Amino acid sequence: MAAEVLAGAGLRVDLYEAMPSVGRKFLLAGKGGLNLTHFEAVDAFADRYGERRAWLAPMLERFGAAELRAWAQGLGIGTFIGSSGRVFPVDLKAAPLLRAWLHRLRHQGVSFHMRHRWRGWADSGAAAAPGELLFQAPRGALTVRADAVVLALGGASWARLGSDGAWVPWLQSRGVELAPLRPSNCGFDAAHVDAQGHIQPGWSEHFRSRHAGAPLKNVALACVGPGGLKFAQAGEFVITSGGVEGSLVYAASALLRTAIDVDGQAVAHLDLLPGRSAAWVAGEVAHPRGARSLATHLKSRLGLDGVKAALLYELLPREAIADAQRLAAAIKSLPLTLLAPRPIDEAISTAGGVRFEAMEEHGVLRASPGVFCAGEMLDWEAPTGGYLLTACFSSGVWAGEGVLRYLGLCPMANSAAPLP
Repeated sequence: MAAEVLAGAGLRVDLYEAMPSVGRKFLLAGKGGLNLTHFEAVDAFADRYGERRAWLAPMLERFGAAELRAWAQGLGIGTFIGSSGRVFPVDLKAAPLLRAWLHRLRHQGVSFHMRHRWRGWADSGAAAAPGELLFQAPRGALTVRADAVVLALGGASWARLGSDGAWVPWLQSRGVELAPLRPSNCGFDAAHVDAQGHIQPGWSEHFRSRHAGAPLKNVALACVGPGGLKFAQAGEFVITSGGVEGSLVYAASALLRTAIDVDGQAVAHLDLLPGRSAAWVAGEVAHPRGARSLATHLKSRLGLDGVKAALLYELLPREAIADAQRLAAAIKSLPLTLLAPRPIDEAISTAGGVRFEAMEEHGVLRASPGVFCAGEMLDWEAPTGGYLLTACFSSGVWAGEGVLRYLGLCPMANSAAPLP
C-alpha cells in the first residue's frame, strides 16, 4: 500500500521481499475465504483496537473499511457483506486480488526484488538518514541507499511465511522503542482438575484422547482481566491436545494473555447453555433421575453430552458433580483455567512491536529520520473479522503519505484511495 501511494505520486519505488513471492501471509488469510474488512459503524470499528484506538483512528478515517472496498473494486474485485458483517471478495479468494494488485503496481513502475532479506543497516547509524540498508540477495550481500524507507516487516507469527521478528535487534540498536512481541489471536494451554480436586496442567489423558479436535458450539465465554476489564461473548471454539483455540478464544486472547502476565494464570467462565436461564438449568438438573446415570440425565433433560458433558467432569471436583446446585451453576459458569498462550509462531497475529510513541507524525521513526514503519510490526492488535487486514492496509497508506510529506511533496488530501 505504501508502494502504491508513492508510485502513484510519480516516485521511483523499489520493493524488497525476503520470500520468493510477495503476499504469502495475505494468501494464507484468504484460505477459507478472504475476510478483507468489516461492515460496522466507524466508532465501533475503531474500538476494536483497544488501547491503541487513538493512534489508529486517524488512519482508519483516511483509509478505512469503505475505502478498502472501493480500492478492491478498482482492481475489478467486487465485495459482499456476510451475515456476520464481515466483508469478503465475491469469489472469496485472495489470489485474484493479489494478482490484479501486483499487475497494477508493476504498471505504475514499482520494481520488485524477490529473495532479498533485510539484514539491518550496513553503517553504524552515523551516516545521513535513512542510512544504507544491508540485504542478503541471491548473488550475495547488497547495500541500498534510498531517500526514504518504509519497513513493513510483519510481526513474529507464521515465520515460515516471512514474519519472523528478526528485525527487533536492528531497530533496538538504533534506539527505537519497542514493546515485546507477543502472540495475539492465539490458543492457550489449559488445566484440568484431578480426582483429588487439584488443578493439573494440560488435559487428562482420558479427556484428551477422546475430545482433542472437538468443537464446542453454541457456548459463551466470559472473563475479567486486570483492572476490571471485562469480556463476554457467545460463539464457538475447539479443544486442542493441550488446551483451547478458535474464534471465541481468539476474541478474548488479549485480555487472557494480560491476566496470565499479571496473575500467572487466567480463569475464563463458560456458559454451556447460553440459550437457557440459570433457573431452568437448575430445575432440570434437580429433576429426579431415578436409576438413570448422571450422563444420561444431563443428555435427556438438558441436551448436554459429548465434549460439553465431558468438560464438566474434566473441570469440576467430584463433590461439585455430585451436588445438583453446584453442577447447575457450573453449567452456566464453568471455570476454565488457562496457564499460558501458545507459542507466537502458532498465533494468527502479533501484539507488540514499534511503539507509536517512537514515531513522529505519519510513521517516521524519531531515532532514525527517513525510516517509516507500517503494518503488523507496529504495536497494536485487534480481533479477527477483517480488523487486522484493514489496519495493515490503512497504516500502509498512512506511511506512504508520510514519506511524501517527508520528501516535501503533498499527497492528495481528498483522495479516497491510492489510484493507478
